[in-house]
Parts: sequence; C-alpha cells; structure tokens
Amino acid sequence: MGGGSTYTPELVNGFIERIKTFPLDELWLMDIDAQRLEIVGGFAQRMLAEKGSPFKIVLTQDQKAAVRDANYVTTQLRVGKMPARVADEYLGRRHGLIGQETTGVGGMAKALRTIPVILSIANDMQKLAQPDALLVNFTNPSGLVTEALFQQVPRVQSVGVCNVALTTKMEILNGMKEFIGEDMSPENAELKTLGLNHLSWHYGFTIDGNDLWPEIMQGFIEHLRKEESPEFDPVSIEILGMMPNSYLRYYYYTDRMLKEQEKWPPSRGEEVMEIEKDLLREYADPSLKEPPADLMKRGGAYYSTVATQLLNAHYNNLGEIHVCNVRQQGAIPGWDPNWVLEMPCKVDREGIIPLPAEPLPKACFGLLAQVKTYEQLTVEAAVKGDRKALYEALMVHPLGPQVDKVKEVLEDLLTTNKRFLPQFA
Repeated sequence: MGGGSTYTPELVNGFIERIKTFPLDELWLMDIDAQRLEIVGGFAQRMLAEKGSPFKIVLTQDQKAAVRDANYVTTQLRVGKMPARVADEYLGRRHGLIGQETTGVGGMAKALRTIPVILSIANDMQKLAQPDALLVNFTNPSGLVTEALFQQVPRVQSVGVCNVALTTKMEILNGMKEFIGEDMSPENAELKTLGLNHLSWHYGFTIDGNDLWPEIMQGFIEHLRKEESPEFDPVSIEILGMMPNSYLRYYYYTDRMLKEQEKWPPSRGEEVMEIEKDLLREYADPSLKEPPADLMKRGGAYYSTVATQLLNAHYNNLGEIHVCNVRQQGAIPGWDPNWVLEMPCKVDREGIIPLPAEPLPKACFGLLAQVKTYEQLTVEAAVKGDRKALYEALMVHPLGPQVDKVKEVLEDLLTTNKRFLPQFA
C-alpha cells in the first residue's frame, strides 16, 4: 500500500535478493496516484524483467483487489503526499513548536490523517486477505499507527517497523570494525532497545551472546566528548548508561532544534520534494533497470532489509530477533501490558512475540508514559473525530503548546488539514 512511493524499488530489490527463501508469486503495488504508480510500477517491472522475472508485479488503484487473498500487506503511504508533510513542519514553526513529521504537532497531524486510512486497509484484510495474513506497517508515526491497529482491529495480525534500530546496529558494527579490523556479521549481533517508536533507548549489544555494551558506551561517550557540537551531552549519556534514539534530540534539546528550523526554507520535507522530483524523472527513463544512486538521498537506510528480513523470518519460522512495535503483553514487568512498545521480538510463524526485558529507568519512563498517553488520546481523536481528546492530547504532549495556546494550535491544525480530516467536520 503506497506502491507509488520512491522507496518501492528498494523494496522490490529486497524481494529479488531473497527469492530463494521467500518464494514470492505476486507483488501487488497499490496507490491512489495513477501517475506515480505508472512511473514507479513500470520501473519496478523493468527491474524484475532484468532479473528474469522471478515473480509477477501487478499495479492497481483498487485497495480491496490489492488485499484479496494476500499473505502479507505492507503499508508505506503518506496521506496528503509530500505537501502535507511540509504543512506539518510549518504548522509547528508558526506556533514556536517543533515542526517534524513524526514528533510533536506535525506527528499528530500526520497520525490524524493516516490512522483512518490504515484502519480501512486492516478492515479490508479482515474480510478479504488470507486468515493468517500479516500487516507490516512502515507508515509514520509508526508506533502510534500500530497502537491504533492493535486497539481497533485486533483480529488482524499486525506489527510496526522502523529502520532506526537496524541502522544503529550497523553503525555500531562499522565503528567496531575500525578497532577490530574485520567485518562482523549483523546476524550474530543483537541490539537491545526499548521505548516507543522514535522515543527509544538502546541499552545493550551482544555478538554471539558476548556482552560488548560497556566498551560501546565508553567509545560513544568519548566520541561525544571530542565533538565540538555533540548530538547529545556526554555527562547525561554517562549518567543514563544508554544510547538515545536520535529523535530524542527534540525532547532533550528543544531550544536547539527550534533554532535549527528557523533556518528554513528548505525544511526536510521541501528537500525531499526536490529529491523525489529527480528520482521520479530517473524512474521514468525506460532504459533504467537498477535503483539509481540518488535513492540514498531519500533517507531510510536499510528499509528493504528491515522489511524483507522480517517477512522472511515469519514465513520460514526462523525465530529471529527483530526490533518491532507490538503490544508488550507483560514482557516489561510493572508496565501496562496493552502498551505498544518498540522492543526486541522473536519472529516466527507463531507471530511477533515480545521478549522479556527490564523496565527503563524512571528518568526515561516519565517521558515515555507522557508520550504514550498522548498516543492513546490521539488514536481516540482520530477514530472518533473527538475534539476533546485532541485538545487533551495537545495538552499532555511534552512538545505541545502552553495550555492557553492549545485551542489556537488545534484550530490551525484542523483548518490546515480540513480536506483530510472529515471525521472532525
């Protein structure tokens, strides 16, 4: 779903590379944008033909046809396309708040637009897809959208995924290579992560069961100390003993991030719009049969790896450990078992099973609990068109407006997104 995405060729490549273990018959690319679907889908079909057509690619604008009899459904869509992302960014900036597509008021706006669409896909899956079909959600804000799926369509097996954990694991392995002088297999390495999507902390790292976290943290802290403008304060990191997800900059260093966005234009969304124009121009070239180098400018490193590894582990009953967004089901003692968390999970034919872990320190839990409350209120607002829940969600979010400014921001958000939010009409 969202088959016209500029990410799609990378995903297709991932399926081609795993065809021996993941015997795909048909890959349906569904998108409501006929032009993008034709360009991206046509390029994907040329890629496949170049590799001997190991499976069939079908292009459609019909959501129900796309999910009918499906074993797996992945969602990578953006309601309102890139202009809506830019509007989210400038919504925050207008009110002196963080303007970002997954965090703060921008993330809220995106969630409100996205949740009804993702739920409609899940409801169609419940009626039309294979009984044990798995929905893999990449659409941001991934954790919040997955929270809505578990709440509203519990009969459909679903999971939220993100590339951040794998990217961090690869960065750690590449950093270790400099000291050890040899490549290490990512399959033998495990990064321990806990939190919410884009609000998580890495707290452990093992290779073949050997704990290397003390050395990794020492190296990370030393690196921060050498930086003229470090991403995180080394004293705070030393106190925590954990490596924060980079999105925590918006919470820990809000003033700094606000100053950064004062340099716009261009915002990141505006940059991506230009990158996508170039990519689509390249994809439309009938002679192009391999993903172009410019695709790396789009971001989302290891996107296809995350997607295809998870599906492969599920299909082949491998019992691999992947960092996913799922209901924690009591794996974290003392926390609400119904919370959707980002955490290591065992992936096999039985499903996506969260692995037991110790709770985060109170210094992390306080922030997490506040944002989880915001997520639950936002789901309620998105599903019911509930302005009271929306108001309360803005009140409780750590990056939201002061209480006497909530109504002003709320009305701006709803007005800016009016055509995408019929539930609030």
